[in-house]
Amino acid sequence: MVTENRETKSARRRYDRNAALYDLMEGVVEMTRYSRWRQMLWSKVEGQEVLEVGVGTGKNFPYYPENASVTAVDFSEGMLRRARDKAARLGVRVRLLTMDVQDLRFEDASFDTVVGSFVFCSVPDPVRGLTEVARVCRPGGKVLLLEHVLSANRVLARLMDTVNPLVVRLMGANINRKTVDNVVRSGLVVVRVTDLAAGIFKLIEARKSIK
Repeated sequence: MVTENRETKSARRRYDRNAALYDLMEGVVEMTRYSRWRQMLWSKVEGQEVLEVGVGTGKNFPYYPENASVTAVDFSEGMLRRARDKAARLGVRVRLLTMDVQDLRFEDASFDTVVGSFVFCSVPDPVRGLTEVARVCRPGGKVLLLEHVLSANRVLARLMDTVNPLVVRLMGANINRKTVDNVVRSGLVVVRVTDLAAGIFKLIEARKSIK
């Protein structure tokens, strides 16, 4: 087990604090855009054994594949309490566990597909988290990520860098991450990147190489 550092503890406390209002904070954008993107994300899942990292309050529950066995993890117990209530209310079959994506307590090659939505903007060490995702994904398996990333537009990118510290303190998410690059650095093979909006919101499809 990796010793939890100060940054991870701070991030956990922030999400525990925001858990009660989290769905309300993103309600409008969830209905207008995110729900459509989540449906697209989960339509690409392959295999029987599926892991969702950073499950949060369970916003992806309506899109889980009917015939898959889904395990979902989050490092925030506050978020997981909301997810457990939602799973019971919706009748969703899911194994919910308290776990940090930077230190996944699963055997190597445990899952056919690993899914995350707006997660690696918040993970303190995103490359370490993605390396763990790669480890628990089976060879040839799929990794699907819905993320917002740093804009390629220089002016907008500079603005995003400037306001990022404030956004992190308020919401917990970094808005200037280069997540596609981080996926490559983790050893995963990027298969396709779909631009969803403004060059910032991306659907990233990757695979674990077969060695």
